[in-house]
Amino acid sequence: MNVILVSLDTTRADHLSCYRWPRLTSPHLDRLAEEGILFERCFSPWIPTHPAHTSLFTGQDPMRHQVIAQGGKAELAAEIPTLAELLRDRGYFTAAADNLGRWFSRGVALYRTYRWTHDPSGGWRKGEAVTEAALEVLNAAACQDRPFFLFLHYWDPHTPYLPPSPFDRLFYTGDDPDASRDHRGMAPVLNFPPFGGYFRDWMGDVTDIEFPKAQYDAEIAYMDACLQHVWTRLEELNLADRTLVVVTADHGEELDEHQMWFDHHGLYDTNLHIPLILRGPDIPRGARVELPVRLVDVAPTILSYLGFEGLPADLGLVGESLLPALAGGVDRGTGETLYLTECTWMRKRGLRTREWKLIVARDHPDIHGRPPVELYHLPTDPGEQRNLADERPDVVTRLKADLFAWVARRQRETGLPDPIEAQEITLRQIGGKTAPRPPDGKIAPSSSG
Repeated sequence: MNVILVSLDTTRADHLSCYRWPRLTSPHLDRLAEEGILFERCFSPWIPTHPAHTSLFTGQDPMRHQVIAQGGKAELAAEIPTLAELLRDRGYFTAAADNLGRWFSRGVALYRTYRWTHDPSGGWRKGEAVTEAALEVLNAAACQDRPFFLFLHYWDPHTPYLPPSPFDRLFYTGDDPDASRDHRGMAPVLNFPPFGGYFRDWMGDVTDIEFPKAQYDAEIAYMDACLQHVWTRLEELNLADRTLVVVTADHGEELDEHQMWFDHHGLYDTNLHIPLILRGPDIPRGARVELPVRLVDVAPTILSYLGFEGLPADLGLVGESLLPALAGGVDRGTGETLYLTECTWMRKRGLRTREWKLIVARDHPDIHGRPPVELYHLPTDPGEQRNLADERPDVVTRLKADLFAWVARRQRETGLPDPIEAQEITLRQIGGKTAPRPPDGKIAPSSSG
């Protein structure tokens, strides 16, 4: 059995049409979901890109792998194997279309990077560049006689939102995003010191905040169209019936919900709720799983699906196989309680249950001036808008105790320091719009991930 693992960087689950977003952003992914299984409530607890992808590849949490920040100095320890290394050692051909480098290329026999180009309309053809590299590694995998593991990393919904033509005006219905009148709220966005220069560099004189939000969706639609070339080629090679396809994301994106505009910091569900779709032999068709699950469960799920059922337990993985959930054999998800961290723009940790979300700042004030303790009642406030920390100190006390008991327990189990205490934030300012563009296949140090 072959595996293709796809990461859609910076993609919110709730902005895919298969997750009931009203705009038709993902018709090809929608079809993939109809042919497989969709997890309604998958979460990425440790953001942004570097810690999230490290957890995706290792099945471990930051308390074990120690990668907690974007662009930090921490490296993944050699004794913690990646999914590619584990499968390579078990006879798999491993390849990737990716540009993260560092430990993310460990165990990958054929590692292809990419560099996207500009469109005459001013957009960036990110998805086509990734697809070109993806088709190269897929064709190479098809030309050898071993089962294969491919990792494909798409970046389109990451800032700057510059979809190429004809996607550049796909969803924006306003008359003129650059009109002199103030549509709604762009002034604080463009004047926010850590991001203002960067935003102005790629948004210009945009005054309508609905425009970048529409462009985010347009980027998803463009990426979806690019992905279809991969699915088509898989069919042409007669490999679809022998390949498990897993599509997920490292984190989501803030689009004005908490005034943390067009980035992925803040431990709100806008950043934590990600897609997870599986299609392959013996995967239920058209099923949707409501149980909460985690990004860290992907690696053990793949290993178990390939027949290495005992390996996750032997390695002491934090993640758990989701195969029982695929079969409907469990009534609780792996993500009933989530311990959350971020340490890139701000040092915060949190705890999420079905009922409550607690967010505690390690340093205060944060860059947005939000309070040091936040508490949200998720059943009545799923958008996390009403902070109940002052009204419910009893809940804050209880959840704090649970959160820090987990930290202490994980420190005992790993024998390692608490990384959020040992490491500093890594980003304070974003430069020009070329910062997130990979120069020579590497992510620029100033990228927000």
